[in-house]
Amino acid sequence: MNQHRECKRVQSPISLYLEDRKMRDFIRAATPNFLLDLFRSYKKKKVRSQLNMDKKKGKSWSKEQLKSQLQGMGIAPNDVLLVHSSLSKMGYVNGGAHTVVDAILDVIGENGHLLMPNSPNASFQADYITKLKVFDVVQQASKLGAISEVHRTHPKSVRSWHPTEPVSCIGPNAHDFVAYHHLDLTPYGENSPFYKVAAAKGKILMIGVTLANAGTNLHVLEDAVQNFKYPIYLDEVFEVEILTPSNEKVTMKTKVHNPEWSKKRKCDELIPLFQVERALTIEQLGNAKCLLLDAHKMLEVMIRLYEKQGVTMYTPQGS
Repeated sequence: MNQHRECKRVQSPISLYLEDRKMRDFIRAATPNFLLDLFRSYKKKKVRSQLNMDKKKGKSWSKEQLKSQLQGMGIAPNDVLLVHSSLSKMGYVNGGAHTVVDAILDVIGENGHLLMPNSPNASFQADYITKLKVFDVVQQASKLGAISEVHRTHPKSVRSWHPTEPVSCIGPNAHDFVAYHHLDLTPYGENSPFYKVAAAKGKILMIGVTLANAGTNLHVLEDAVQNFKYPIYLDEVFEVEILTPSNEKVTMKTKVHNPEWSKKRKCDELIPLFQVERALTIEQLGNAKCLLLDAHKMLEVMIRLYEKQGVTMYTPQGS
């Protein structure tokens, strides 16, 4: 009599994460906004409580520990590094966001360049742009977390003038990375810091966040190819008044993403692809899981697989 053993497929951490992500997205889409707001408020209180508990127990991260972790994942002197971040995911850090920024600057050194997106908008671009009267480059704070705001207000930081996707940079050639961002009709073209990080063969570090909520560089593909096949931008071109650091007013034009297409993104389903192509590794900083990407390799992979198989953040398996 033959005995058959049931073979169980062992799932990787990424596949488990993606399944969990799909379930959370489904629940989020089916839940009324007021309940989502209540849950977010509860979650923030719970996180703050846990951080305070860690502090009391002496479970904290120092600047030197963070520097050691950064060096261990391959961040090095002279790097061009674009960082997306969630401070709360790191656990309790002595000195908070200032310590994180200082640790990264120490590791990349005086000749390195540290960039961080610091959009004043945390919702759909279309909702934001229709209500925006003036984009104040100096005064409008980041909505992308404490680390990005500390970086934005750093004495050596230079901020781009793009109203929907501004980026700040610290480094000897910071001006070159951010100066002409507002001259493109979309936020991710050849004048954007996102494209320039890829062109400079820089790195992208996502601290406690993933491509689903911090995959801005995925949009570079959409502007790097001609006639991108999905209508991801609204047809309307918006004129925006900018208040510059010298207190002058200039007008720029920009397109914004179509919210209906924004809802169709499946960014995290590209993680296994980038791993196979050796454009992405999974790291850790403090308690936070991190994604570390080779920005140039990431763009090269996206262009190649878009042209061959139709791979995009909307069609991660191809079309």
